[in-house]
Amino acid sequence: MRNRYVVAYDVRDPKRLRQTHQKMKGFGDSLQFSVFLCELSAKEKVLLEEALSEIINFKEDQVLVVDLGPVDGHRANAMEALGRQVLPRSREVVVV
Repeated sequence: MRNRYVVAYDVRDPKRLRQTHQKMKGFGDSLQFSVFLCELSAKEKVLLEEALSEIINFKEDQVLVVDLGPVDGHRANAMEALGRQVLPRSREVVVV
């Protein structure tokens, strides 16, 4: 089962900020520079947290992970935006 998460971060150092943003692009869609929408399995969530733990400074930085519930569940539309809408990119299966 996959859940939808909003991940927001406040990283104080410009180098760590860039690294965090680059790492997040591998896990979800950017809604704003420091806010991502991610659809993750439980394993992928752990991988995300491990990856970010290697970058951030725990005394200076903060990452918030908000669980919006199952991707196909009743809370799938729990987030609203005012202004320009950002839609998650469509997920395609690629067979290699």
